[in-house]
Amino acid sequence: MKKIAVITGTRAEYGMFKSVLRQMEANPGLKLSLIVIGMHLSAEFGYTVKEIEEDGFKIDAKIDVLHGKDTGAAMAKSIGRCMARTASALEKIKPDILLILGDRSEMLVGAVSATYMAIPIAHIHGGDISGNVDEQVRHAITKLAHIHFAATKESADRIIKMGEEPWRVHVVGAPGLDLILSKELVEPRELARKYGLDLSKPILLVVQHSVITEPDDAPKQTRETLEAIVDLGYQTVLVYPNADAGGRRMIEVIREYEKYPFIKTFKNILHKEYLGFMKLASVMVGNSSSGIIEAPSFGLPVVNIGSRQKGRQRAENVIDVNYDKEQIKRAIQKALYDETFKEKVKNVKNFYGDGKAGMRIASVLSNIKIDKRLLEKRMTY
Repeated sequence: MKKIAVITGTRAEYGMFKSVLRQMEANPGLKLSLIVIGMHLSAEFGYTVKEIEEDGFKIDAKIDVLHGKDTGAAMAKSIGRCMARTASALEKIKPDILLILGDRSEMLVGAVSATYMAIPIAHIHGGDISGNVDEQVRHAITKLAHIHFAATKESADRIIKMGEEPWRVHVVGAPGLDLILSKELVEPRELARKYGLDLSKPILLVVQHSVITEPDDAPKQTRETLEAIVDLGYQTVLVYPNADAGGRRMIEVIREYEKYPFIKTFKNILHKEYLGFMKLASVMVGNSSSGIIEAPSFGLPVVNIGSRQKGRQRAENVIDVNYDKEQIKRAIQKALYDETFKEKVKNVKNFYGDGKAGMRIASVLSNIKIDKRLLEKRMTY
């Protein structure tokens, strides 16, 4: 039996991880050890560790190192504190493999720690392209990882072009689709009752994060989106941004707009309810990767704002706009009322997978041989 340590630091990536964790628990060849970091342990951002515990997962280590200031320097300092405590957790757990997902700082910390401790690293969603510092971190993790779980063939090809040996790369799909395609979602009627929504009228789902390279612009960028929403006056469900540089300044702006009765704001929404909102929403607005990866599976139109998802593979459900109130308004109206666009979105194909990523990942981890060949990486050029 292989012991697999998994790091989770945010509500979003935990939602993507959930099917993988379930498949690992069901696999007799694997033993799961969970390390929970950062935002999950902050009341300011919804204390989402509760959701992990309520889902029945045992947590082996909690690392509460969330930065208290809204700057890039504060993030960098918290990474330093997190590194020492993550290394101590790995030293105690003694995993055979560390499994990480995506491009956040918690994942980079885990990858660096595991590298120096000779723990093989498995990485989900490497090879993707996006804007922001996320892409740099994602590619850095790729060069440290020993096993690559790519969401698409295009991402797998990029990993190989980065000099990674092809035998290390597995195209598994995006695990964020697994729960969607399993049909285990909260039904729209139930959500409408709980959150006081009228299903006969348009509903906007708004999820907008700060761009770490543009923290000083975050308040203005948020205001452009919210002014567009106020002008249109549609029912809106808004989820707070991540705890990145600029995020708290975005929240300050959001609080100014909570006076509008049609705007409902939340620090966090349970993952199964979040997916339920994607099912009932008329349009998604913001810059979350879920608008690119998960939304096509719901036939959900997305108004993608700014540079955060720049370059990421996307389907025809996405309308890209700048941080401009009028552009955002026009895009929302197009998503709601342009019949040609709506028909296209209804029939859109999601090329991020078939809902079986978790099963594939667990299978590879249980069968892979941990030996000198796996641990000693070689450039292919």
